[in-house]
Amino acid sequence: MALDPADQHLRHVEKDVLIPKKMREKARERCSEQIQGQTNFYETLQMSDGFGRIFHRISQNFTKCCKDSGLLMVIKCRKENSALKECLTAYYTDPAFYEECKMEYLKEREEFRRTGIPAKKRLQKLPTSM
Repeated sequence: MALDPADQHLRHVEKDVLIPKKMREKARERCSEQIQGQTNFYETLQMSDGFGRIFHRISQNFTKCCKDSGLLMVIKCRKENSALKECLTAYYTDPAFYEECKMEYLKEREEFRRTGIPAKKRLQKLPTSM
């Protein structure tokens, strides 16, 4: 039985596991990119107009705090951890972000069904000969 590459129907595991996994990966990536070097999270939050700038500099502070604090990071880095959690939660609860990840997943699945090559292998560079 061949699967139709253009089929948009999602199985239960795709809705509840694979798309949320993609959301976690993308949110983690975006938050870590967006939160490099913030000195004052709340100032940035007040001046921002969207996800792109709200959490622009949280991660660097969180990473630096964790490295500097060692085992005491649980106590010393609460503010930075809270900001990082807020960033991730904002993405997880955004319906537009879910749809973006869903469409990306459907596109990858369609490509796999058409070619039989998983996305990870497709993205690897082919060896070049001189």
